[in-house]
Amino acid sequence: MQNPDYKRIYEDILLKHPTKKKQCETILSKTTFSVKDVITINDIIFPKANQETESANQRHRSYDKRSIMEILDYQKKNKLNNSELARHYKLSRNTVAKWKKQFLI
Repeated sequence: MQNPDYKRIYEDILLKHPTKKKQCETILSKTTFSVKDVITINDIIFPKANQETESANQRHRSYDKRSIMEILDYQKKNKLNNSELARHYKLSRNTVAKWKKQFLI
């Protein structure tokens, strides 16, 4: 299965939001997008969703091993506990604990 062309998708979306293009340039300059990049650029373009929309969107997220490792590295670099990391990425504390058990032990 092929990944979507996120660069093309977000360039098309930015045609409707030209004021935010400058903030997204660093991410758009990458050739491949990680899940973390997609989340970041999505937060830039669509800053605040209501609680219901946020909850529905969270259910459909999936993370590959590379993205999980980036998130866990972020935790180490910033000396965050599982709760703080979960809040930052809008994840469950149980998900973070499961990832740590699965990938770091």
